[in-house]
Amino acid sequence: MEEGRSVRRDEEQQHGMGSGRVAAIFREIETEADAATATAASSSGQRADADAGLQLQGPMWKRFLAHVGPGFLVSMAYLDPSNLQTDLQAGYSHRYELLWVLLFGFIFVLIIQSLAAKLGIITGRHLAELCTSEYPKYVKYCLWFLAELGVIAATIPGVLGTALAYNMLLHIPFWAGVLICGASTVLLLGLQGYGARKMEFTIAVAMLFMASCFFIELSHVNPPIKEQLEGLFIPRLKGRYAVSDAVALFSVLVVPHNLFLHSSLVLSRKIPSCSKGVKDASTFFLVENALALFLALLVNVAVVSLSGTICANNLSLDDNNRCSSLSLNSAAVLFKNVLGKSRSTVYGLALLASGQSCTVVTTYSGQYIMQHWWCFTRSSTYQHSCDHTILCAAICACSSPEIQ
Repeated sequence: MEEGRSVRRDEEQQHGMGSGRVAAIFREIETEADAATATAASSSGQRADADAGLQLQGPMWKRFLAHVGPGFLVSMAYLDPSNLQTDLQAGYSHRYELLWVLLFGFIFVLIIQSLAAKLGIITGRHLAELCTSEYPKYVKYCLWFLAELGVIAATIPGVLGTALAYNMLLHIPFWAGVLICGASTVLLLGLQGYGARKMEFTIAVAMLFMASCFFIELSHVNPPIKEQLEGLFIPRLKGRYAVSDAVALFSVLVVPHNLFLHSSLVLSRKIPSCSKGVKDASTFFLVENALALFLALLVNVAVVSLSGTICANNLSLDDNNRCSSLSLNSAAVLFKNVLGKSRSTVYGLALLASGQSCTVVTTYSGQYIMQHWWCFTRSSTYQHSCDHTILCAAICACSSPEIQ
């Protein structure tokens, strides 16, 4: 019996020693794995720091140019055909007295757009994503519905303006211009497959072309600089319907879908995670946005000054009647009678650039809203953008004066 007990004790000791060795081996393996993980983490952190250091190096102007693009894309929404018509009517009714509304309005826009860009830079998330994650379900659905409704409402003036420009330049039917606008919008949206910067470059070129057209028009009428400066910096509300016209000028600058678009576009750049990288990116995007909005302000001022100067001259009875009910269509006839046929063609080209770019930008905004609100893939959101464009084109075609 005693020999049996001793044998069992020896076996238990050997078993305990074996299990102890196994546990020691596992502990060594875990220690080696932890060390390897820490080494990999440190090496990845060093690589990230090295990449951030490389991005923070180089000339300031090169780093700034890497951030140029989103501001020009979102600024095009403030040059859509509805803005142009409001500017034309304000210029006829009050000449240069309401230019200060545009100045203060664009300062307000700069603040709001910069906050949207900074939101994307600091959080690394889009505004649509934040709305989805932070708000209750019923609030989220209401916000999405209002955002989509705003996108559609902002797209329709662009489609109508593009169709009107095709009618002015090529004398094609209105409904055909609407269909051409829808088709060209779908094709231009395909540029996003080559990166966001291709889309930004295309819209920036259209914006510069539009600005050049209106500056050429303005150079032929020579508005008084002194009265323009007074209108810009001295707030006044004189004359009939001055308050309502000032409200109209300010209201066309309220473009909510731009906030979703701007917070998304800034994330297309590689922003270092260090505090200096975030600070530099915020500064670069602020300066770029200010330059783009300043150009948009100059174009709006040029349109107001153009109609204000032309309608203040001694015109024929028909041209005076056109000034009293100035619209995008009658403005082309007015410019043709007063400035010549070539000036009317330049105006039509500017309207074409405005309408087509506005349609692309608003549809692009709708794509980002749908993609990040509902976590759709890029292909499905592109399909949504195409459907959205076709819907707006159908609405505009059905409201065509020729069909009516």
